[in-house]
Amino acid sequence: MRLGMLLRYRGAPGAGGLDIDRVLEAERLGYDSVWNGESYSTDAVSPIAWVLARTTKIRAGTSIMQMAARTPACAAMTAMTLQALSSNRFIMGIGPSGPQVIEGWHGVPFGKPLTRTREYIAIVREILNRERPLEYDGDQYQIPYRGPGATGLGKPLKSIIHADPNLPIYTAAITPAGLRTAGEVADGVLPIYMSPEQTAVVTDPVREGLAKSGRSLKSFDVAPYVRIAMGDDLQACRDSIKPELALYIGGMGARDKNFYNDYVKRLGYEEAAVKIQDAFLSGHRKEAQALVPDALVDETSLVGPRDRIRDRLKAWKEASAGGEIGSMLIGGADAEGLRLIAEEVL
Repeated sequence: MRLGMLLRYRGAPGAGGLDIDRVLEAERLGYDSVWNGESYSTDAVSPIAWVLARTTKIRAGTSIMQMAARTPACAAMTAMTLQALSSNRFIMGIGPSGPQVIEGWHGVPFGKPLTRTREYIAIVREILNRERPLEYDGDQYQIPYRGPGATGLGKPLKSIIHADPNLPIYTAAITPAGLRTAGEVADGVLPIYMSPEQTAVVTDPVREGLAKSGRSLKSFDVAPYVRIAMGDDLQACRDSIKPELALYIGGMGARDKNFYNDYVKRLGYEEAAVKIQDAFLSGHRKEAQALVPDALVDETSLVGPRDRIRDRLKAWKEASAGGEIGSMLIGGADAEGLRLIAEEVL
């Protein structure tokens, strides 16, 4: 099982910045990758460019670049540039985000996220393959553009530089349809939460998509985010994870359209998911956090004393040995936590 780490970059003055020393320690320990995301503050690409400039071996990926924020050609240009600057250590991670961010922040229609994912990856791959000038006629993208406001002067173009067409492309997905799409068109998937005892919730839909593309899970990387909170006080460690879980389960989406809430229900926490969302949307965030089950934290995260984390890692290693998980992306680890996990896994 490969190991990756999640950045906790804060761009505001005094907010901590980018802990490059932690990245360098992960590289020294043999971690395979480091990842940075975006929502509606700092972007995903700039910190990754900084990481690639300061490192020599570790790969670095976007988790995720919001597709609606960039044209596929812009994303491909970014990828080709970072490939060239880093000896092919860049990994492209893309995703649809959600309607609140896409329409509320970027000011464009959320549209059809699965269709957009398919077309986006197809266009990026065509640009990277560089077999012919770019032409694409899809539901979401038309290149050259011939719609309202077009000048009629657009012409098919081919990338000036030659990039590596084997650029790995990951998608962020947790819905069954999104996971199937990832299996069909991507090289890996980034589930925000996962249980090593319930890998089928993620891998069954992925396998369905892989079957359509004539591939198996051996050629695909399931790379879940796994939070860590290490300390002698088990309950305090659990409680430190709960605010983020409550935010996603309760508030990342509308009452009738919250992908994370639906996912937690599929993990078997239906009643808790409903109560967390009710409390969060009613403005009772502390109550929502208290309603997050300890069992959900234990199942999807690494919490508590060192020996407890070592023991819990066995389930993740077993899932990897069974081919269900390819990479484990660790979030919230300090240098001590990074070292502990490396000792047990690598």
